[in-house]
Amino acid sequence: VQLQASGGGLVQPGGSLRLSCAASGFTFQTYSMGWFRQSPGKEREFVARISKVQGLTYYAESVKGRFTISRDIAKFTVYLQMNNLKPEDTAVYYCAADRASFPTTGPSQWDYWGQGTQVTVSS
Repeated sequence: VQLQASGGGLVQPGGSLRLSCAASGFTFQTYSMGWFRQSPGKEREFVARISKVQGLTYYAESVKGRFTISRDIAKFTVYLQMNNLKPEDTAVYYCAADRASFPTTGPSQWDYWGQGTQVTVSS
C-alpha cells in the first residue's frame, strides 16, 4: 500500500494550493479518503474526508468554505484544493485511507497513511 502526497509549497496569505495523493496497492473505490495536518508541537488534526459512499464530504470547521476535497477514481487520486490560505494553515499535510464508510475524525482509526507534504503560508 502506498499513498504519495504532493503539491505542497510556500504560498502567501490569501493564495491557493492543490494537494494530490496518489494511491496504490489497494482497491481505491472501496476506501474513504481523508486529509490531516500536523504543525510542530501539535497533534495531528483532521482536515477533510471524502466517503466511499457517493463521495460525501465532511470538513473541519477551520477549513470549511476554503478547502475542497475531491477524488478521481479512475486515477486513484484524492485532491485537496486549498483557497484563501492563512498562516495558521501552515503544517505538514497527510493523506489517509480507511475502509469505513464514514471514518471518524480521529487519526488513530485510519488504516493507511502517506508520507506528508509541507505547506507553508507566509508573506
